[in-house]
Amino acid sequence: MTSVVETAIRSVVSKSVTALATFNRGRLRAPDGPHPFLTGLHAPMTEEMTIEDLAVTGSIPPALDGRYLRIGPNPIAADPRTYQWFLGDGMVHGLRIERGRARWYRNRWVRSTQVTTALDEPRTPGPRHGDFDTVNTNVMGFAGKIRAMVEAGSTPVLLGDKLETLAYDDFGGTLHGSFSAHPHLDPLTGEMHAIVYNPREPTTIHHVVVAADGRVRREEPVRVSHGPMIHDCAITARFVVILDLPVTFSLSALIAGSMFPFRWNPSHPARVGLLPRDGAGSEVIWCDVDPCYVFHVANAYDDDGSVVLDAAAYDSMFAQGSDAPRGAFERWTIDPVARGVRRDVIDPHPQDFPRIDERRFGQPYRYAYAMMLPETADPAFTGATSLIKHDLQTGVRSVHSMGPHRYPGEFVFVPAHANAAEDKGWLIGLAVSRIDQTTDLVIIDAQNFEGAPLASIHIPHRIPPGFHGNWVPQ
Repeated sequence: MTSVVETAIRSVVSKSVTALATFNRGRLRAPDGPHPFLTGLHAPMTEEMTIEDLAVTGSIPPALDGRYLRIGPNPIAADPRTYQWFLGDGMVHGLRIERGRARWYRNRWVRSTQVTTALDEPRTPGPRHGDFDTVNTNVMGFAGKIRAMVEAGSTPVLLGDKLETLAYDDFGGTLHGSFSAHPHLDPLTGEMHAIVYNPREPTTIHHVVVAADGRVRREEPVRVSHGPMIHDCAITARFVVILDLPVTFSLSALIAGSMFPFRWNPSHPARVGLLPRDGAGSEVIWCDVDPCYVFHVANAYDDDGSVVLDAAAYDSMFAQGSDAPRGAFERWTIDPVARGVRRDVIDPHPQDFPRIDERRFGQPYRYAYAMMLPETADPAFTGATSLIKHDLQTGVRSVHSMGPHRYPGEFVFVPAHANAAEDKGWLIGLAVSRIDQTTDLVIIDAQNFEGAPLASIHIPHRIPPGFHGNWVPQ
């Protein structure tokens, strides 16, 4: 009986998603009213640009040689009555830095079917997984290639050196299902780990491992219920950490016309799964946790039989009729014997997009960096003007202020050299000025976090807030 029910659910979801995606594509038009993610700081860019030899204030560290890339939603034509920020057409922004100079800036739409149709271009080649092929959430270098990624469906997209879309890519035919927007590289093995979900498979998620050669070696199924939305995961030396929390697929929201059919679900038990890294899905150790939601993990590691996980945790998310939730930075101690989780607040101030020196991912570490969110509820994040550095050994919190009316996004840590100390390097990310509608790529000395930036690379237009960015060495 269970298999019959699951088959019916998958059929209904698949047909509904396809129908609504087609419906949405057919009603594209220019925005005709205010929308928090289509106006102001979030107003989409309307053209692709190439700007060479950008102006710089300060001095770019000569050791930086590569590209800073960041992706986010930038709808090519959106209806404000139905637009959802998470679903906007992807646009990649990139800056090439070499020998102390900012050689170029480029922005390019990721050529999904919706974008190529709007631009009257040929359809991008390559295999899709599902009908909705918008890719807008993360961009990173791995195994010698640059990939743009999204969760819950589409395969990644290969990008060229100048950010042009090359093809949809299933890791050379080795990925059989969907992928994640938030894979994590294990610096000790060179492998990439991800926990993958798909609304069409509400009772199964997968642990996907991509080997250092860029080929998938593992897609292990794990049984779940209700179709949980799992944006991020973590790894330790022993485990992959699965966050099965109460934001789940909502068929009623989909049927009502929502293009983002996930909602807070109080009936879904909140739990953390510890999957042995090469174990079967049936071997997951499930540990109960108080109801909450996590978009982003800072890090996790093994500690004397337990697992420590640091993350930005929200009391709820996508709950109907509630105020915009705000996340605190928390440490979870996960006990696989007692099968429980103790939650301790490291810093109650609202914050998200935590990043670390990723050479320490899956291992004990000392420093974490995050984007400070406003104290008052602000669903568009337009009140965030500072970054935070946490010294988890001393408990000291440092703040880097961008100044009034300048709004940072996620910043990534780049080590000064391969053997540099954990905080010997730079924080790099974009900051937008509401006053003059320009953007800077800001480079901060991690060891002088509260001081003035080492360099600000000036981009003469506003880049709308987006999601994730990464440094790709040359």
